[in-house]
Amino acid sequence: MLVGGEAWVQLEVHVESGAGELRSLQGWLRSDPDVRRSAVSEVRGSTPRPGEMGTALDVLQLVTGNGWSAASFMLALVAWRQTRPQQPRVEIRHGDTVIVLTDCSPEEIERATRALDAAADEDRDA
Repeated sequence: MLVGGEAWVQLEVHVESGAGELRSLQGWLRSDPDVRRSAVSEVRGSTPRPGEMGTALDVLQLVTGNGWSAASFMLALVAWRQTRPQQPRVEIRHGDTVIVLTDCSPEEIERATRALDAAADEDRDA
């Protein structure tokens, strides 16, 4: 997405445990200087899938600017997840790309970071 000539990336983050966990994650990300400097976040309802009603607050929408780093975002997300008593499954969507974090192993984190970097690169090239 281009805004004023600058490439912006829009992500949707869904946490298995619901809106309370999303608000916790939002607070965590807002307290991280690297993420806060380059992204704006909002908890809102997701786009309903066919046959669903979309009224629950169940998505953290993250809009990022040019200074955004997928690696910084992933580090903040993993650090937050490790503070949770029931480390929830996290799903990150960017367009048709869906990234699922279940165990946050180094391999899973690396795959997710590469996928987010690729998504950001696609948006910048568009």
